[in-house]
Amino acid sequence: MRQYIYGKNTVFESLKGNKPVYEVYMMKNVKDEKLMALAKKKNVKVNIVAQKSVLNNLVGNVVHQGIVAQVEGYDYYEIDEILSSIPPHKQPLLLMLDGLEDPHNLGAILRTCDSIEVDGVIIGKNRSVGLTPTVAKVSTGAIDYVKVAQVTNLSRTLEELKKKGFWVVGCDLDESQDYRAVDYNMPLVVVVGSEGFGISRLVKSQCDFNVVLPMCGHVTSLNASVATALILYQIYNSRHPL
Repeated sequence: MRQYIYGKNTVFESLKGNKPVYEVYMMKNVKDEKLMALAKKKNVKVNIVAQKSVLNNLVGNVVHQGIVAQVEGYDYYEIDEILSSIPPHKQPLLLMLDGLEDPHNLGAILRTCDSIEVDGVIIGKNRSVGLTPTVAKVSTGAIDYVKVAQVTNLSRTLEELKKKGFWVVGCDLDESQDYRAVDYNMPLVVVVGSEGFGISRLVKSQCDFNVVLPMCGHVTSLNASVATALILYQIYNSRHPL
């Protein structure tokens, strides 16, 4: 199913990739020779438009930077597809998002996942944000490189992954330890809960241990994408020490 994406980096990364790009719409006052050249190389039609309202009618009143593209909708992967794509020498790392609803958070998280080569992201089909144009824009193209699986039952998925040798670490306050105190050199699934309610009860029951970020100031929590980035980079540091 086709959809519209927007933003210079998002459209440029889509043109670089293998996903079909059907048309590009660009405001006449936008100058982007690299994007124009790449579109020409890929034989993608570029429509020059004079009115901002033309783009607004396609994607809504968003910060589209004067560039919109019609692309093939983003595909979800099966869990087995993600696992089979992990290189044999690599310590597997998956991220599960339990009830995340903010597309800006998901986009930012995908950007971090791409930067440290997380093997796949698992989201739920219900009460969770999916791969939307806003997610694509915030991810600045990472959505084209990070494999995302959408599953019906997160708890059952964790149960199956544990049978395959994965350990599950939850980002939760209950019976938790400092996130810096853990050796993450094992096949790992990191679970991050929703912005308002954290990790659900059934998913929490599958976690082998929990970690927490120390909070020394007056606020009691961090934005979900910020907390995820800190934990993922700690895992990277644990696995790739200087």
